Amino acid sequence: MPDRLLPLFPAHAGGRSPITCEYRCGNACAHPEPNESGNEYFGDIVKDMSRRRVFKAGAVLAATAGGLAALSGTAAAAPGGVSANGHGGPKPRPVPGTDFTPVPPNKLDAVSIPDGYAQRVVIRWGDPVVPGAPKFDFTKQTAAAQAKQFGYNNDFVGLIPQDPLGLTNLLVVNHEYTTELHMFPADQYDPANPTEEQVKIAWAAHGLSVLLTRRDPVHGGLEVVPSRYGRRITLDTIFEVRGPAAGSKYLKTSADPTGRKVRGTQNNCSGGVTPWGTVLSGEENIHQYFANSEKVTDPVAAARLKRYAIGTGASTRKWERFDKRWDVAQEPNEPNRFGWVVEIDPNDPNSTPIKHTALGRLKHEGANIKITADGRVAAYTGDDERFEYIYKFVSNGKYKPGKSAHARRHNSALLDDGTLYVARFTGDSPASEIDGKGTLPADGEFDGTGEWIPLASGNKSFVDGMTAEEVYVFTRQAADKVAATKMDRPEDIEPNPVNGRVYAALTNNSDRGAAGKAGVDEVNPRVANKNGQVLEWEEDCGDAASTRFAWRLLLVCGDPKAADTYYGGFPKDQVSPISCPDNVTFDRHGNLWVATDGNALGWNDGLFSVPVTGAERGHVKQFLSVPVGAETCGPVVTDNLVLVAVQHPGENAASSANPTSHWPDGGTAQPRPSLVSVWKKGRFGLPGRIGER
Repeated sequence: MPDRLLPLFPAHAGGRSPITCEYRCGNACAHPEPNESGNEYFGDIVKDMSRRRVFKAGAVLAATAGGLAALSGTAAAAPGGVSANGHGGPKPRPVPGTDFTPVPPNKLDAVSIPDGYAQRVVIRWGDPVVPGAPKFDFTKQTAAAQAKQFGYNNDFVGLIPQDPLGLTNLLVVNHEYTTELHMFPADQYDPANPTEEQVKIAWAAHGLSVLLTRRDPVHGGLEVVPSRYGRRITLDTIFEVRGPAAGSKYLKTSADPTGRKVRGTQNNCSGGVTPWGTVLSGEENIHQYFANSEKVTDPVAAARLKRYAIGTGASTRKWERFDKRWDVAQEPNEPNRFGWVVEIDPNDPNSTPIKHTALGRLKHEGANIKITADGRVAAYTGDDERFEYIYKFVSNGKYKPGKSAHARRHNSALLDDGTLYVARFTGDSPASEIDGKGTLPADGEFDGTGEWIPLASGNKSFVDGMTAEEVYVFTRQAADKVAATKMDRPEDIEPNPVNGRVYAALTNNSDRGAAGKAGVDEVNPRVANKNGQVLEWEEDCGDAASTRFAWRLLLVCGDPKAADTYYGGFPKDQVSPISCPDNVTFDRHGNLWVATDGNALGWNDGLFSVPVTGAERGHVKQFLSVPVGAETCGPVVTDNLVLVAVQHPGENAASSANPTSHWPDGGTAQPRPSLVSVWKKGRFGLPGRIGER
């Protein structure tokens, strides 16, 4: 494809390239948001104002149990006269796990890491996963080869230890989407007329990879070792549909009249490793793969397709030419079979993956688990689109500790029976103090309380005018009806294993406060929000089963020199600039680590550490940056190893004809999405601990 076609792609308001926008999310930011609900109206606001006194009372109770007051991390004085928010007194010693020299913002075509650290590529797109996979050849690809090779555009990374020291691990990696303009030589690929083989290569490049890996205790890094666990899950892999919507009339197609088996998974973004040793993966931007939804004439079905932004006209990739399931005019229920949280058991290479309908259908960024006080399972997930919602599922049954095959089956089944909730956030400051410019309210923080609103449990619906079946399959409409809070692109949501709080990355929302769109509120406090924020909450008594919580914005991201940014109360002249938070994880000390996507400040994306308590709460430090045009995904942070998935390097080029990146192989090589490991160089050749002297 010649470079002259690049201007045909609309420009993106943030830091992403137009190519990424088109192929990753169907250029969602250039189209109207599918959430046109008017769920914030004056009557609700008046009722919310009257409820605030009730919420405040609940917050006070939570504070006495270590809730709201402890949430700030600013109440207690730190040693040496330093207040807990980092003001006054001598400069504190870095928090364990964050003692490294920050990488400066840059535009290098490399993975930049701190002094004293080393790195190695673990696996690249096209490298072998399944035994017998051929060597990758960019100019001579086949679908049969790709089905055995590492897929394209790696995103979520999960490590599942196989020994007490964690030296041998199962590695599970999502492959979110394909960018055919970069996957094939420019003289071989015509985007208007892809070949059937090229389309099948793309199907095989989606999904997940499972591998066995070994950490090198002497030289550091991670390496793939051949094993029986090697597995590719693609758009041709059969999934079992489970939970209350299994067998629904809305899931039945000509290929699957039972509504209980789906072929494949797609647009797998983030995810999580469960306490029982499986992986949950979120199907996100599923809308862009389908064509011709405008031909559906039934008004109710058409409205449901529109609410999920299912594609009209021909799709970008033209898959509908080779399989009718991508043509909504022929298979109107096929889009309903995607947009779920899926579960993979990497310990059993012969297992059938699962789509869990009890967690609702939306554009899941991922899903992560926390065990409730009485031993049940709570799963948190976000719907990654402007003005969409945050959800929680709480099981009815109780968690069985262990990772045996029996425990895995028992705990997996918990995700099929429980209650699905959506979040409503209320600020504790007068509306007049939320000016849309990021100005802190008089109490010095963006904070408040919230409630989890039930949507459905089993076969019971809590939403007027919708059956339980409809709630699970058309979850967005259910959340609209109960007036959930419209958020600024809720992405990865994870519980902190040390302090028990939950953290959510809200990436951005350029339409916040625009004409006809939802205005600002205390949890989404900036108009035209291009840099995003990080949200922190704690449920009453720290119990994930509670329906009440207290929340704060830990970070309001962007240029630290700008007035509209906030770094947990930490002095802004001492932090690394961060923009567009996407994925989050934690180290063993409970420090938050944030990966970014689409840096709106003009720099390459990166990985950042953030202490969440004590004197350095909010002290953002950049640990690494990724190459030109790439996004930072994954990540995994252990004592001795950091893993990041470098997604779409060089995707700011119009095609493969003139690559802007040559990472990871250098020279004149084509860029290849890859997984990279980073470790601290230690004495006597032994790797040291991450972020510690």
